[in-house]
Formats: sequence, C-alpha cells, structure tokens
Amino acid sequence: MIYIILILFFATLFFLPQWWVKYVMKRHNKNIEALPGTGGELAQHLIERYQLPVTLETTEDGDHYDPESKTVRLSPDYFNGKSLTAIAIAAHEVGHAIQDFRNDELLILRGKMVQTSQRFQKLGAGIIFVAPLLSAFVHSPLAGIFMALIGFLSIASSVVVHLISLPVEFDASFNKALPLLKEGNYVTKRDLIAVHQVLLAAALTYVAAALAGLLNVWRWIALFRK
Repeated sequence: MIYIILILFFATLFFLPQWWVKYVMKRHNKNIEALPGTGGELAQHLIERYQLPVTLETTEDGDHYDPESKTVRLSPDYFNGKSLTAIAIAAHEVGHAIQDFRNDELLILRGKMVQTSQRFQKLGAGIIFVAPLLSAFVHSPLAGIFMALIGFLSIASSVVVHLISLPVEFDASFNKALPLLKEGNYVTKRDLIAVHQVLLAAALTYVAAALAGLLNVWRWIALFRK
C-alpha cells in the first residue's frame, strides 16, 4: 500500500505542474479583439521602445529567447494571436532579452551551464555507443565506474541547468514582463489576474524537468552506494 501511495505522490509531483501549465496557457489563449495588438506586435513594440539590439521571428520549436543570435522567437499561434496568453508570453520572452541586454548574471551562468551540459550529454552518448567494445577489451571495474560517472555528470549538469533556470524564468515573468505590461497599460486591471497566471505558468515550465532530473540524480547516488 505504501508503494502505491509513493507512486501516486511522485506522479502528482511530476505531472501536476505540467498539467497546470498547459491548462492555464490554453484557458487564456482565446482571441480578444479589444487587445491593442497581437503577441508579435507587442514584442516588436517593446523591442523598439526599449531599443533592444534583438530581432523577432516565428518558430515551430517553442517560444524562447536565443542569446546566441539575439532573437526573440514566438510560435505562430502566439505571434499572430490576440490573446492574454499571447501577449504575456511575448512580454516574457522580451523579458529574457532585457536580462541579456543588462548582462544578467544568472542568465549568463545558465548559458554556460547549458553548454557544459551539452558537452557531457554528447560525451555520454558517445560512451554508450562504444561501451560494448570497451567492455570487451577492458576487463576492469574502473571502466564501469568511469562510464557511470559520465552518466551521472550528464544528468546532474542537466539538473543544475533546470534549477538555475527557475530564478531566471521568475525574473523574466515578474520583474520584467509584468511591470512592462502594467506600465504600458497593455491590459486592463481585470485581465491582470489572468496575465499573472500565464506568467507564472511560463516561469514553471522548468519545474517538472527539474524534479524529474533530481529523481534521476537520486537513483544514480543510490547506485553508487551499492
């Protein structure tokens, strides 16, 4: 019985944030003709208003800001949509551009950790590919320990990226995007509650990934103890 309870607890812990994020995004993604513009138009307006050295384009790979190419990317639905979700996500991604423009330390650190994590993941994938050959020629427990260590570092570095992303995302939502929307009077006071929910959902996108990553790290630690 205790195992069933634990399974239900962890399932809820991992999937509830994802479900809530999707629910909030969909709930407020209804076109409102009274809004002054689309998500793309708002993003372009904010970029020009604050003279940010970035470009704007649509993408099918998910809404994000790319600090490498200095580009704010929005999905076609939010780029062309006149919904509270569209303008909140647009403001959130421009918030990341503002972080980059101001040389935000956490954003820079996340960028470095992403590169480190990618290197470990590529190394881990390569080791998995050559592992059968290595095991055939090297009959030593050190080889297994080395491969396990690379796997652990790959997962752990990914978790660090997700954990660093949380304060970066919250800052983009509530210290950047929300003040922009309030000061510019882009939404009514009545709509601010919904916008606040969308911005919270945008900030929580990394929570489920961070929790899942922490569980994997715990499994690797348990493996090393054996």
